[in-house]
Formats: sequence, structure tokens, C-alpha cells
Amino acid sequence: MEELGRIQSKYKGKSRLSIFDSFWKKLAERIGVDLIISKVNQVFNWQQSSLLPRIAHLEQQLKTLNVSNQAVSKGTQIVLAIRYRELAREGLVPSFADVEFRNYSQTGEDGILHFIFSLIGTHNKMCVEICAGTGSECISANLILSHGWYGLLVDGDPENVESGQNFYKEHPDSKLIPPCFLHRWVSRESVNPIIEEAGFGGEIDLLTIDMDGIDYWIWDAITVTNPRVVVIEFLAHFPGRAITVPYREDFVGTWIPYDGDDAKSDLSKDESRIGHGGKLSRWSTYYGGASLAAFVKLGKQKGYRLIGANSTGYNAFFLRNDIGSDLFPEVDESACYNKLLQSFILNDAEKLKHYEFQEV
Repeated sequence: MEELGRIQSKYKGKSRLSIFDSFWKKLAERIGVDLIISKVNQVFNWQQSSLLPRIAHLEQQLKTLNVSNQAVSKGTQIVLAIRYRELAREGLVPSFADVEFRNYSQTGEDGILHFIFSLIGTHNKMCVEICAGTGSECISANLILSHGWYGLLVDGDPENVESGQNFYKEHPDSKLIPPCFLHRWVSRESVNPIIEEAGFGGEIDLLTIDMDGIDYWIWDAITVTNPRVVVIEFLAHFPGRAITVPYREDFVGTWIPYDGDDAKSDLSKDESRIGHGGKLSRWSTYYGGASLAAFVKLGKQKGYRLIGANSTGYNAFFLRNDIGSDLFPEVDESACYNKLLQSFILNDAEKLKHYEFQEV
């Protein structure tokens, strides 16, 4: 029993393949048969080279199947759209909280956008999303996959873009006409050429900006496209204050640690940055983006009004002033915060007081 325990302890955590490999190599070394070692290496190298591409392909197919398992099917969405229009004719317009659902969005944005466009209609079913991640979880995905929209999805991470391109090429609802998915670093100087060269200039139905950084400055810079609806993520820590991070082309948002140390010292650490392996359980709040008041002010300058936010209180929805004012009147900024989360967020705001923000 003691010997069995020693062996189990020795090989604990190792795969059967690695245990098998180790056993035969040691046996071969002991009896001095180099040929056995060579043959074993050849077998395992062949298995690895032939299996890994197949495993990668299967993983991609599983991802497609997983995200295709919609919470609200296309047929159900069609029925909902009909009912929304019936209610609107009776003067009854549900709240955003009542229509939220999530198929591909992080929270209820899929349901909110479906609701908005069910009532205001569409112009050309074209959308632009800046910082779309892998595209399998983003604001535009439900519109593209369930309603036949054509999208321009942009991200600065080449792995995200490759994953997104594969996702849409293999998805049964987009493989014939996948969205235009580009690897680009977006700045004030580059954003308009990116949009225009991809064929999304002029009027489109939807613009989404989710950069977690210089979002304010990018929306301010966009002039080549005229979206009917804009969705933009805001920093909920400063209600009533129109502030944003200063513009810097290479800005990278930063998670601020829970510990009591001066978080500013962590700005240069790779592990404190998004996409570098930091675990969210270690972070408290986020430095990046702009306040809702800043976006409301900018929206007014560009001809948009605030019409609401998702129930978690971080994605704001703006509608162009010439569209649907009877259905979606302007709402006050204060109506867009999640009351349950706001007390925690305001406490977290203390950690941001040493960071640089700019009044706008």
C-alpha cells in the first residue's frame, strides 16, 4: 500500500499519455535500447502533430454550437417585434428592463436593440462595432445572425479577430455573407478611414463603441458615418460629472487592485492590463472611458438624445433626434444607473481619485 501511494503521488496530475511516455522511455534507457526511445518519440510526435489541428477545429465547432444555442430564437423575436408594434399603436411602450434578453451580448442589449429597431424600423441593416472582441459575444452579433444585418467589426487584438472571422465563417447563419472583421488599432486619426474604406460611410443603423478607453474621443472624431442608434459603454463612477480619460492614441485601460496599495504603481505591470492574464477576482474597479454625463453632452452636440441604458447600468443607448421621439423620449442621466450596484461603484470611485481625468 505504501508503494502504491508513492506511485500515485508521483504521477498525480499527469495525463495517461505523459505517464505512458515517461514509463517506456525510462524502461528503454535502463535496458539500453535507443531504438525504442526513437520509435516512441516518433509515435508521440506524430500523434501530437495530427491530433492538434483536429482538436482545434472541434473546439471552434463547439464554440459555434454553444453560442448558437439562443435564449430567444429568431422566430420568437419575430413574434415579439409584432407584439411590440401592436402595443405601441395602443400607446404602450415597455421599459428597457422589460424587453432585455441576451443571445450574444454580455447582458440584455440584444433584447433592447431588437425592441428599438422593431419600433423605429431599419434603414439598411448596417452596423459598426469598435472593439468587438471575438465577435461571438458582442452587441452586433444577434442582429447579424438572427436578422441578416451586415456588420463592420473592428478589434485591436489579432487573436480576437482570427477567432471572430472563424466564428462567422462557420456559423450557419453567416457563412455565406460573414461580417467584415478587421484587425485595426483605432485612434482619432484612423477611425474615419477604417469605416469609410470598409464601405460603411453615410447613414447606417447602428454604431457601437466599447473600447474601455478613449471611447469619448473616438465618438467625437467620427464624421464619415451617420448612425441612427449609438450604443456606448460609460464609466458609472461619476454621476453628474462630464469627464473622460485624456486622449492618448496608445491608451490601454487598467484594472485597479483590491488591495490598499497605491494602484497607480500597477499601471506599468502587464498583469494589471486587460488581455494579459489578470484575473477579475483580483481587481476592484476600472480606469478608462468616460462618464455618462460626458456622453450625454457630446451626444447633444452631435444631434442625439439619451433614451436609456441596460439594467446593469453601463451601456447607454442614444437615438438620433430626427427619429422616434414619440416612442423614445429623452431620459435623464439619473434613470440609467443601477441603484443596487451604484453604492459599490461610488465606493470604488475613491480608488480613481488619483487618476487623470479631463472635464469636457
